[in-house]
Amino acid sequence: MINITLPDGSVKQFPEGVTSHEIALSISEGLARNVLAAKVNDTVWDSNRPITEDAKVQLLTWNDDLGKNAFWHSSAHLLAEALEEVFPGIKFGIGPPVENGFYYDVDLGDRTFSQDDFAKVEQKMLELARNKSEFKRREVSKAEAEKYFTEKGDEYKLDLIKDLEDGSITFYEQGNFVDLCRGPHIPNTGFIKAAKLMNVAGAYWRGDESKKQLTRIYGVTFPKQKELTEYLERLEEAKKRDHRKLGKEMELFAFSEKVGMGLPLWLPKGTLLRERLEQFMRKAQVKAGYQPVVTPHIASKELYVTSGHYEKYGADSFQPIKTPNEGEEFFLKPMNCPHHCEIYKTRPRSYKELPVRLAEFGTVYRYEQSGELHGLTRVRGFTQDDAHIFCRPDQVKEEFIKVIDLVLYVFKALGFEDYTAQISLRDPDNKAKYIGSDEAWEKAESAIIEAAAEKGLTTVTELGEAAFYGPKLDFMVRDALGRKWQLGTIQVDYNLPERFQLEYIGADNAKHRPVMIHRAPFGSLERFVAVLIEHCGGNFPLWLSPEQFSILPISEKYHDFAQQVYDLLAEMDIRGFVDNRDEKIGRKIRDAEVRKVPYMLIVGEKEQEENAVSVRRHGEGDLGSMKVDAFIQLFQSKITEILNN
Repeated sequence: MINITLPDGSVKQFPEGVTSHEIALSISEGLARNVLAAKVNDTVWDSNRPITEDAKVQLLTWNDDLGKNAFWHSSAHLLAEALEEVFPGIKFGIGPPVENGFYYDVDLGDRTFSQDDFAKVEQKMLELARNKSEFKRREVSKAEAEKYFTEKGDEYKLDLIKDLEDGSITFYEQGNFVDLCRGPHIPNTGFIKAAKLMNVAGAYWRGDESKKQLTRIYGVTFPKQKELTEYLERLEEAKKRDHRKLGKEMELFAFSEKVGMGLPLWLPKGTLLRERLEQFMRKAQVKAGYQPVVTPHIASKELYVTSGHYEKYGADSFQPIKTPNEGEEFFLKPMNCPHHCEIYKTRPRSYKELPVRLAEFGTVYRYEQSGELHGLTRVRGFTQDDAHIFCRPDQVKEEFIKVIDLVLYVFKALGFEDYTAQISLRDPDNKAKYIGSDEAWEKAESAIIEAAAEKGLTTVTELGEAAFYGPKLDFMVRDALGRKWQLGTIQVDYNLPERFQLEYIGADNAKHRPVMIHRAPFGSLERFVAVLIEHCGGNFPLWLSPEQFSILPISEKYHDFAQQVYDLLAEMDIRGFVDNRDEKIGRKIRDAEVRKVPYMLIVGEKEQEENAVSVRRHGEGDLGSMKVDAFIQLFQSKITEILNN
């Protein structure tokens, strides 16, 4: 008998060789019908693979990300089987799952593949799925694997096999299709009830431009047709919310080829939005004890050699700036942290003044490949709401909790309510790839785990996902369309204090090394704004909207009164504009709705006589007439309600 530990901590005994499916069946038949795979200790396995020793087992369904990965990995194999039937002689590269679906890289020879082929391949996938073909795992020798794919004439699989060790190679077979694959897979193809091919693109084999370009076919599948329908509806909604589209319509930002790819230009309204975010964060940071600093956009190459960023990011940085002095080189800064280390070193530090919290909205530059640039989410120049906390080891947990509080305050004010905190720890079986003592790591990891628990965060723990210099906490946020984004990160760092020889004088009058905490609740301002635009569809929280009102005079006769109302609102720091265009009031209202202006204040003869405005709320309609003072009170109460709650 072997002991199986379930996620709730309970331990059950089973005969040696029990499968995850059999474990599920011992709990309930309903669960067994829905199990796609299982996490056995720290590895995902097929649900029908025998377990021969004591293990921790987590049963995975469609509701688990790892369950979806197994489902979509299997769907990639189903796609390949369908393609092989529709296009005999096709050759295959790799076919992994991705965040929303899967892809397979294929070589069609002289044939082409386009959206015109989607329907017949989808139909073939569903036809094959109905066969309920079992995914069969088989261990093979390297010689056997090479023989099979040599006979098949698939040079891409042979290229992959070259890098594999004998004794570690497995095949998976379903129906008439055999693939080189580590797995895991779902029990059979019958779980796949709905399939849709999404896109087709080119991809160089192994990402090497000197090698052949293959055809990359993207797809997505679901266990129910209804879920596919809902997914496609969300995609259509996502197109409407695309930050590139709304950013142009709302006149927030632009790009210019003459300025350079990936270098955004912030237009006046976008700048107002950005400045409001900065002011919001600056106010919160001052309250939390941060000190603002400013550092240059460039620095000597030696700074980044010392920090290790030159070795790590040198290839992704802009090329060095050479000066007339021989051998002198500068870099556009890829990170703010080395500069902050130098600020810390400007004078001796005592244990009594720690923690030192330095904050900067610092612009950094990284040379992203042109094919990876995407609106504001992937740019070459971006501003981080960066801060670095230099503290004693005994202060790490307390500081972590304070940063968590700040991150949650930001999420709440901006309407991000669905999030998970990922605790990223080092790999206990491969400590060699990390720096720092076991004692330091244990303290840091315990501090993060305890801090997250004390704050009642919903967490997932990932072993081996820590940075090489320390553990971290990443906040994974789901937006209004259910998409997952990484926003907000907190990292513990023993590396830079060591590299920069940072010190403080302790209570024992000896020199000690501080611990460094990196934190950025927004992360990149550019990326944060992009996610925020798509999350709220351009309908920003009232306090953040760059245009909070528009005054719409019915005719030219009321322009002066409109200006008087504008001046009153401006004095109260309420932002907006007067639409004095020679247009009918209906057109002005429609245009204000498109621009997503929260409040439209219509003024005519009656309003002028009563010192009032007729108020419309974006997306809600007419709120009736009210005195200007009453509108100001209404507006201010809404702002207070949003920020206080």
